[in-house]
Amino acid sequence: MALSLPAPNNTFDIAAPDGAIFRIRHYGDETKPVRLLISHGNGFAVDAYHCFWGPLLADFDVVLFDFRNHGQNPRSDPMRHGYPQMTLDLEHLRTEITREMGEKATVGVFHSMSGRAAMKHAIEIGWCWDALFLFDPPNVPPTDHPVYPKMAAFEDLLVKFATNRRVKFADPMELAEEYKATRQHANWIEGTHELMARSVLFQETPDGDWTLKCLPALEAQIYEEAFHLNLWPHIDAFGGPTMLIGADPEMKGGPPTAFANQALHLENGYPYAAIKGAGHLLQLQQPEACREAMLGFLDENGIK
Repeated sequence: MALSLPAPNNTFDIAAPDGAIFRIRHYGDETKPVRLLISHGNGFAVDAYHCFWGPLLADFDVVLFDFRNHGQNPRSDPMRHGYPQMTLDLEHLRTEITREMGEKATVGVFHSMSGRAAMKHAIEIGWCWDALFLFDPPNVPPTDHPVYPKMAAFEDLLVKFATNRRVKFADPMELAEEYKATRQHANWIEGTHELMARSVLFQETPDGDWTLKCLPALEAQIYEEAFHLNLWPHIDAFGGPTMLIGADPEMKGGPPTAFANQALHLENGYPYAAIKGAGHLLQLQQPEACREAMLGFLDENGIK
């Protein structure tokens, strides 16, 4: 079953200082008092998280954007593709979205790569959220931590996988079938494999091959940077309500990120929920449970 996206209320482009273009999509009810800014993980695209964000449109003002060299954005300078630049991008986007759309209570909702960028931004540049949600950020703990070997092996495996990823496809369904064939992605909500494939590919010519927007070398570079980010902060490093929502550490064959986030919660004081039966792509596997955890935390903090 192929999924189709609703039409956004409007779209607009934001140019970064280095010339990179970000296509912003405005959804939801702009009369609602809370705005959600939502983005995605490495090598993916936020459109394909529709099973998660679609049901939020009735109750929130919703803004979607992809990080550079992902999704609907044109490709930009590969030399600037990394967490330091993505952190600056997030600051610029947060400022310019508010300038375009007006001040409002604003909540960051970020998965994996975008979650780590949001953590780095909040700690190094400053707090700019009414609340921040970090969906299974794959932080690598200090080298003497008992979870470090699992996370190091996980990131190394992802580097190898991304480096060898196929770039061109005759049709998006070819990539959709590859997603369905992997243990990590097979249990996405029905229709999401096709939607993700259409969201991460583009045609340079109308009758040409479909090509990955995020090239394998750039995807691999982000995984490699995991070892050098030194992101294992205490909750006190953040300036406001921040919640970790992670993969299930009790699930057989679950990802190492589940144990990393459980440890980050226990050791560093984060409000936390583990999504039963979910792996790293938890918003695509258990979207309702992910929304429930997020909405509960917003209610607890009087943000609605």
